[in-house]
Amino acid sequence: MTLSLLCLAGDGIGPEIMAATKVVVEAACTRSGQTVSLADGEIGFPALNAEGSTIPEQVIEAALAADGVILGPVSHNAYPSREDGGLNPSGVLRKELDLFANIRPAQSFKGLATPTGAPVDLIIFRENLEGFYADRNLHSGPGEFMPVPGVAMAMRLITERGSERIGRAAFDHAASNGRKKVTAVHKANVMRTSDGLFLDVLRRIATGYPGIQYDEVLVDAAAALLVRDPGRFDVIVTTNMFGDILSDLASELAGGLGLAASLNLGPQNAAAQAQHGSAPDIAGHDRANPTSLIGSAAMLLGHLELVRAKALIEVSLKKAIADPRTRTSDLGGPLGTQAFSKVLVDLIQEADT
Repeated sequence: MTLSLLCLAGDGIGPEIMAATKVVVEAACTRSGQTVSLADGEIGFPALNAEGSTIPEQVIEAALAADGVILGPVSHNAYPSREDGGLNPSGVLRKELDLFANIRPAQSFKGLATPTGAPVDLIIFRENLEGFYADRNLHSGPGEFMPVPGVAMAMRLITERGSERIGRAAFDHAASNGRKKVTAVHKANVMRTSDGLFLDVLRRIATGYPGIQYDEVLVDAAAALLVRDPGRFDVIVTTNMFGDILSDLASELAGGLGLAASLNLGPQNAAAQAQHGSAPDIAGHDRANPTSLIGSAAMLLGHLELVRAKALIEVSLKKAIADPRTRTSDLGGPLGTQAFSKVLVDLIQEADT
C-alpha cells in the first residue's frame, strides 16, 4: 500500500528543509520497497495570506486522514492575534490529533564534538497537551488571564489520564528498546498537588515494570545533572513545560538543536517535527541544516513500522555528519541545504541491501 504523508513546510527556512526532507524520505522509501505519497499543505504566513488562518480547517482534516504528518517550523511569535487568524499550527495539530506525547531523543554524533565533551544518549518523553500551555490545556478559553491590570495569572492542568498516558508510553519505550531506567522529572516540593498527582501515577506505573529502574529528580537538579553528567539519564518522563525546556538543553548538549529530532505521537496519528524554530534570518540562503526535520521524519517512518527506511536515513545522517567534508556550514562544513540532502540520497542509494 502507498504511504500517505502530509508535508507542512511552515515559515522561514521551513520550505527549504522540507524540500530536503522530502527527497530523503522518498529515496529511503524507494530503496526499502515502499511507495510513498508526499502531499503538501500550507500553514503559517502563506496560509494566513491565502486563507485568513495560519492553519485552515482543510489542513487539519488532511492531517487526520494522512498516515502521518511532517511539520516544519513556524514563526508563531510573529503571528497576529488568534482572532485575526494567528493560531499556532503546532499547538492546534497536537490538540486536534490528540498527540499527547512529544518524544525527543538527544544523541551525540560520532566525530562531532559536544559542548561539554561528554557523550549524550537519552530520550525525553514530554507530556504534550496539558501543563501551563494556554493554547491546549482547556476545552475552551485561554489558560492565562489578567484579573486586574498589572496582574497576570496562568493555570496549570495536570490530570491522572494525561500522566498515565505519557508515563506508560515512556515505560513501554524503555522496555521495548533496551533502556534500563526511567526518571520522572518534577517540582513536587513546590507544586505539591499537581506534580504530586503526576508522581503518584508514575509510581503506580513503575510497579508494572520490575525490570526498569525508576527514580525521581527535581527539575532544577535535572538541568544541572544534564550538564554535569548526562549519562545519569536514560529515559526522562516529565510534564509539558519542563519537557520543552529540558529537551532543548539536552539537544544542545548533544550537538545542537539543528540535529535534534522529535515525534508527536497519539493513539491514531503522529507528526514528525523539527525541534528548532523558523530562523527567518537565514531563510532563502540555502544555509539551513535539515537534519532535525529529516531525523524526525525517520522517527515517523519507524513508528509506521518502516524499519528499513528509518535505518537508511539514520545511518546516512551519521555517516554524513561524521565526515567534515559532508557537513553543513553550521557544523563547520562546506555544504548547503540542498547539497547535504543530495549526499544523504547518495548514501541511501549506495547502502547495502
